[in-house]
Amino acid sequence: MSRILLSAAGETVAGMTATLGYARVSTGGQDLDIQRDALHAAGVDPARVFTDTLSGAAGTHRPGLTALLDYAREGDTVIVSAIDRLGRSVAEVTRTIADLGERRILLRAIREGIDTATPTGRAVAAIMATLAELELELGRERRAAARDSRRARRLPATKPPKLTPERQDQLRRLAATGEPVTELAKAFGIGRATAYRYLQDRSA
Repeated sequence: MSRILLSAAGETVAGMTATLGYARVSTGGQDLDIQRDALHAAGVDPARVFTDTLSGAAGTHRPGLTALLDYAREGDTVIVSAIDRLGRSVAEVTRTIADLGERRILLRAIREGIDTATPTGRAVAAIMATLAELELELGRERRAAARDSRRARRLPATKPPKLTPERQDQLRRLAATGEPVTELAKAFGIGRATAYRYLQDRSA
């Protein structure tokens, strides 16, 4: 889409701003027409609506949005039917809002009534940015906790003793009477080496 802007007299004017629209659906079963109609009613020329039809997880390449961001210039206005059209996570949405703000491109979200041309709209965008930062920080904390948990599970566990202290004392008393250690091990359900270890560990 070439950037050709015309004055009311039909003359090409390089410095004029544009009103652009962006629409996105997440699956092939959804319809872009509802969003297109909302954007047209908001004053967007159908020829200036950029679209994406995507499926999959957040982070998938969005050629329509990329083209919109490449096309937009300072002073332009980008209109979406709802703020969540700008991404599939809070972080994605906020990154796009921040990018538009840094480039002095205005944003309007029809459903939420957000308009960054107004102080209230800018405040809402700032709050969203703060929430996104919080989400990212909490995500880092959750991932760190998950890594620590996985490392802890890989550590060798301390095995509980096969015999309680009382049963160990009983084993020693019977061994002191001359009972064969092999037979005692079988009776107590332990290996012979384990039985000898308990007999040698008088402090247990």
